[in-house]
Amino acid sequence: MARLLAMAYRLLIDDLHRELAARGWTDVREAFGFVLLALRDGPISLRELVATLGTSKQAVSKLVDAMVGVGLVERVADPRDARAKDLQLTARGRALLADVEEIYAELEAGWAATLGGVEHLRRDLETVVRAAHGGALPPVRPTA
Repeated sequence: MARLLAMAYRLLIDDLHRELAARGWTDVREAFGFVLLALRDGPISLRELVATLGTSKQAVSKLVDAMVGVGLVERVADPRDARAKDLQLTARGRALLADVEEIYAELEAGWAATLGGVEHLRRDLETVVRAAHGGALPPVRPTA
């Protein structure tokens, strides 16, 4: 089952990036998705992002720098600490996130057509993940 879940994940990611490229998003790397998800609800500090992604500060800093470089993320003043900077999505980053969500909805609709629905699959997967994490859904993290 683990192999099938891994293959299904790979299929979704490959289809997502193929469709993103078709829509003109040619400078988007797979790893950007983890930061998009972490910043979707608003600005957070680099420290919070490192904790959310569960990887090294150096790796997260390089990823953020790449995203700043292509105009998806920006550093803004932290309202709690004038010396610190928070990270937030730019308008371009929010547009990318909107396209990602639209594409995932289209991909899910395709799966639903093939399977005759995905509601049970989604519910069952969510039940297993929540049971393993005290009832909460954990952050989506890159694999090691």
